Amino acid sequence: MKKLLAFISIAVAAASVYAQTPLKVGATPEPHANILNLIKDDLKAEGIDLKIIEMTDYPALNEVLEAGDIDANYDQHIPYMESFNKEKGFHLVNAGGIHVEPFALYSNKVKSIKDLKKKAVIAIPNDPTNEARALLLLQEAGLITLKSDAGLNATPIDVVKNPLKIKFREIDAATLPRTLNDVDGAVINGNYALPAGLSAKKDGLFIEGSSSPYVNIIAVKAGNENKPEIKALLKALRSEKVKKYISEKYPNGEVVTVF
Repeated sequence: MKKLLAFISIAVAAASVYAQTPLKVGATPEPHANILNLIKDDLKAEGIDLKIIEMTDYPALNEVLEAGDIDANYDQHIPYMESFNKEKGFHLVNAGGIHVEPFALYSNKVKSIKDLKKKAVIAIPNDPTNEARALLLLQEAGLITLKSDAGLNATPIDVVKNPLKIKFREIDAATLPRTLNDVDGAVINGNYALPAGLSAKKDGLFIEGSSSPYVNIIAVKAGNENKPEIKALLKALRSEKVKKYISEKYPNGEVVTVF
């Protein structure tokens, strides 16, 4: 009997060593899922089994997070998350910031902003926060002027000066790269520009400044931000390993760490 109990004790101890805490994280493919894949083994060594759920739909990533189908997502910035919470009555919070993906204005038809002609058509994201971000970029480029109080809630109706009489085409962010042959320009999110082979520094007509407030974060449902596995995820993502990977993978500043 004693031998049997000893054997059971050893078996339980061995099982506990190999037991892994599952951690499901939703992410858009590039750069988010790529970065997460980089740290899978690091988390495994800490007893965490990282499952990466790749999706390209921003709203869907928040919906599955709110529903509890995943533990966190890595694809969005704080203004987007806060806007989504307000619109949908969700309860998502920022667990920690990782990087910035500078927005840029791209074009397949002109090589410079100066080449844009009157009534040029520029495609911009149709979700509220990224639409405002795109308009602020165009204002910074000197193409338009917005109402002084428009800020992070700007929409095309807030444009008060538009010398070129630019026409805005509001399009789902994920499809913006595919519009470049049909419009004069498009303001594209970094994580959709990258898979399309676009580099903000090399291909952008105008790039967002380094002071951007749009830091990409790990989002979780309120109350889960202090869970040990979320803390471990953040620690792994803020490592020198990740910083080196990003600096080497994106040497032209398409992705910039904030840690």
